[in-house]
Amino acid sequence: MNQNNKSDLKRFFIKLAAVTFAIIIIINVTYNLIFADKIENITKLLSLNNKQNIEIVKDKIRSEIKQGLRKDKILNEEDKILFYKFYIKIKNEFQEIEK
Repeated sequence: MNQNNKSDLKRFFIKLAAVTFAIIIIINVTYNLIFADKIENITKLLSLNNKQNIEIVKDKIRSEIKQGLRKDKILNEEDKILFYKFYIKIKNEFQEIEK
């Protein structure tokens, strides 16, 4: 191997290390900005065996319901259609039980 090939190989590995390091930093920043809050909420939900956590979740649900009741329309059109189709399906299943 001549000196030029060694120099090119050295440059390649330096660039490879820099790109790998940059990708790791980007993944870490993305994780912290986007997913950290959601994972914390999921962890709280999964730890509902603690009475304090149960009370926090109940209070959060109550506040969300109160905010929803203050609005003129709680559901958007797509959600209304989805809930209506779900309601019809459940209603039909209950009618099958009654027969």
